[in-house]
Amino acid sequence: MKRLSLIAAAALAAALSQPALAQHTDIVPSIAAGHTLLTVNAQGSSTRAPDMATFSAGVTTQGQTATEALSANSRKMNQVMAALKRAGIADKDIQTSNLSLNPVYSQPKRLPDGSYDGEARTIVAYEATNNVMVRQRKLGDMGKVIDALVGAGANQVNGPNFMLSEPDAASDEARLEAMKKARSRADLYARAAGLRVVRIVTISESGGYAPMPQMMRMEAMKASDSTPVAPGELEMTTNVTVQFELAP
Repeated sequence: MKRLSLIAAAALAAALSQPALAQHTDIVPSIAAGHTLLTVNAQGSSTRAPDMATFSAGVTTQGQTATEALSANSRKMNQVMAALKRAGIADKDIQTSNLSLNPVYSQPKRLPDGSYDGEARTIVAYEATNNVMVRQRKLGDMGKVIDALVGAGANQVNGPNFMLSEPDAASDEARLEAMKKARSRADLYARAAGLRVVRIVTISESGGYAPMPQMMRMEAMKASDSTPVAPGELEMTTNVTVQFELAP
């Protein structure tokens, strides 16, 4: 009886271990005997002019107290928000992205030997920052909008990041090009090996939206300066890995 129990326990342990082993076993596509499995990587791309962009704008202020710094920041930021509304930016296209209040510490004193004074640094002021992320749907107005924001008190502008409001058509175009390249290469390899393509076994995809944003940083700008913005083009890329079955 004891022997039967040991056998049953061993069988149960073996059964439980099989799924774990299966998880670590790579699945090999099934092809006919005597056939060859060919794996091809290909990339397709398409370009479009962007029709939308995002950028961030905000205000950084300092004050002797935290309340003073935050109050000054709120006054200027309200002016910036009002300028966005006057420029035609909808509420849904404005989102707070950063709000912070931090102490500003004194700089350590440098001694004649090049080292620094070990005295504890003290708080000399407070700094408040408020930034919003703006979605610009009319690219032709972006320069004017940025000018208006800086004129209203914004002293931080970052961006823009150009994009497509509807990228699906461009992505599908890139997919078609990638698959055409993959099939063309498969036919080439098959002919070189004296074989022919029988079927596609598997297809996998990676990549996607690949904008090339033009970054812009400004700390301050004179009201008379214009802000040129060049949208350029965006490139959508798709990478495919396709496995083909080849036969004599």
